[in-house]
Amino acid sequence: MARYRFYTADVFTSVRFGGNPLAVLPDARGLDDQAMRTLAREFNYSETAFVFPPEDPAHTRRVRIFTPASELPFAGHPTVGTAYILAAIGEIPLAGDLTRIVLEEGVGPVPVAIRAQGGRPVFSQLSAAKMPEYGPTPPPPEEIAAVYGLHPQDMLGGDWGMEAVSCGVPFLFVPLRGREALARIRLDRQRYDQVLAPYWAREAFLFCFEPERAGSDLRARMFAPYMGIAEDPATGAAATALAGYLGRHAPSSLPTQRWVVEQGFEMGRPSILEVEMDQAGGQVQAVRVGGASVLVSEGFIEY
Repeated sequence: MARYRFYTADVFTSVRFGGNPLAVLPDARGLDDQAMRTLAREFNYSETAFVFPPEDPAHTRRVRIFTPASELPFAGHPTVGTAYILAAIGEIPLAGDLTRIVLEEGVGPVPVAIRAQGGRPVFSQLSAAKMPEYGPTPPPPEEIAAVYGLHPQDMLGGDWGMEAVSCGVPFLFVPLRGREALARIRLDRQRYDQVLAPYWAREAFLFCFEPERAGSDLRARMFAPYMGIAEDPATGAAATALAGYLGRHAPSSLPTQRWVVEQGFEMGRPSILEVEMDQAGGQVQAVRVGGASVLVSEGFIEY
């Protein structure tokens, strides 16, 4: 049996007990796949990150990400939060106000920029390793609406039809008419198993253009029962793919588009995700997602 140090942080927030909690083991050497699955279930956060030396010495660290149910090739809040924690505890030396690192994940190398103030990290921003990939036609709107206890008329429709997009993890994007519909969501697990579980994108990101907070552009909720996550307070991988959805459904001539997404408000875990997308010639060139984080706890766990 060995002791492993862990840290927890709340990610996509600057306030403790907001955002999306994350557990990080900054030195997970000696843990095998089963051990990481067991520890992720024990922490029971949306994700737990296990940090290893990089396979390529040009990179900073290798990170494996587990939900309580499975391993993910990429996830945004563990990427942003792990970079922040490693910088906050001195595992990654800061190079002034901006430090650039590369984390190895299942999707490949993920660049991360860490902003600092007064010698302390305050904001982390990942750059997607994969550009948006678009999935097959989703199930009918009335079936998706029933999965979430909604009516088909709650969906925005028109130019804002449902579409599945992936930047490493597929999500079905479901635009709704407003916050009232978003608040009424009640996941029907039996209908989910019948309708969404067999589909290319098992998880849905439901959102509206009626945010609560000044400065936000969208309000969202994300449910991932297949991953063992009843509801996620902040989903960086979905925010990354969201840029691909918005870029296609709200085309712009601007070389860089920016959106601020609020999520987790219905759960009492307000989260703010900042999304950027570079484009040229109608093609997505880069996607970035970032936010603040705050340390919450540290300790040891034995396995």
